[in-house]
Amino acid sequence: MSVRVRFLPDDVTIDAEVGEALLDVADRAGVFIPTGCLMGSCHACTVELEDGEIIRACITAVPPEREELTINLFSDPTW
Repeated sequence: MSVRVRFLPDDVTIDAEVGEALLDVADRAGVFIPTGCLMGSCHACTVELEDGEIIRACITAVPPEREELTINLFSDPTW
């Protein structure tokens, strides 16, 4: 099943497969999400979903229960 993923604020949209790693989706879309540990503990890859839920992109896959997923990227000058 395919899910349309939209990255804000750049308004980049790409189709992704359910279960696909969010970092891989971002990479295919040409969207940079900083990463540090790749285990979720450093919080470098923190992003916000359209409903306000905060997730870590390095340990999150595209969920099956949505047809469209909007991701708001944060800008942290540390990373």
